[in-house]
Amino acid sequence: MTTITTVKTVERRRPAGRAAAKVGRPGIAWAAPAAVFFVLFAIVPLVLVALLSFATWNGLGSAQFVGMDNWTKLFDDPVLVKSLWLSVLITVLGVVVQTPLSIVLGVWAAGQQRNRAVLSAIFFIPLLLSATAVSVLWRALLDPNFGVPAQVKWLFGDGNLLGEQSSAIGVLVFVGAWQYVPFHTLIYQGAARAIPKVLYQAAEIDGAGRFRQFFHITLPQLRNTMITSGIIMVVGGLTTFDTILILTQGGPGTDTTISAYYMYQKAFKGFDFGVGSAVALVLVIVATIISLVMVRLSGYDKMRSTMEGV
Repeated sequence: MTTITTVKTVERRRPAGRAAAKVGRPGIAWAAPAAVFFVLFAIVPLVLVALLSFATWNGLGSAQFVGMDNWTKLFDDPVLVKSLWLSVLITVLGVVVQTPLSIVLGVWAAGQQRNRAVLSAIFFIPLLLSATAVSVLWRALLDPNFGVPAQVKWLFGDGNLLGEQSSAIGVLVFVGAWQYVPFHTLIYQGAARAIPKVLYQAAEIDGAGRFRQFFHITLPQLRNTMITSGIIMVVGGLTTFDTILILTQGGPGTDTTISAYYMYQKAFKGFDFGVGSAVALVLVIVATIISLVMVRLSGYDKMRSTMEGV
């Protein structure tokens, strides 16, 4: 009786109306620093790039407005279409390779296996390295004269893996997976640990084995995580630059010249920042459209919970 009276007394003392609303959600001032940062370092540069795409500028002096000349010149260049196709191809291959590996390793790392923590720590080491360091490392390891291919010629033939388009693309996909699978594994590990154990307990009572639990419980519960991870992979794949610069430099020929590297060639090698800005804008538009399509088709924008009914 005393407890009930105390609770009622506390409820009477709670602020009501506007006072209660003020306690519930922080004001807009809390978002101001992040908003200012985003505007200065994302929106403003994007607007400047869009304006520069309609001008000609070699990095010196003043930019000169040329209207649609840059865009006309750009779409008459067959390398642009090829670079967009290569960007999409490498991105899709990256998603296909990294997603299943990340899911399996993430679910495993979320368990209670022996030595799991030590093995996970070792596996996450590539995540601590920069893309430049990883590219330099694999450039040395894959050197046809002194690297691994030179020592295992029965497997790699002449050892020049970066000398043909198919093998060069395979190397790029492999190096990207080697570095970024640990990151996506970490995402899936956290999501897998959030799945209620009661679902697995009920499945065990019904006689479901580990494989059925994985496909009928784990994967459906990781649906939203898959979409988030996939969007990160797509945006990261479309904007890959440093790996291409160090490993292949767009070669052989233009066989690995993706859009980001094509932009670098136009702007910083050809000193045509107007066309380079147009390429950058095309890349932003393509990446945005693909991300929005993924969100729309997956239903992720509706934020349906995977915990309903639990």
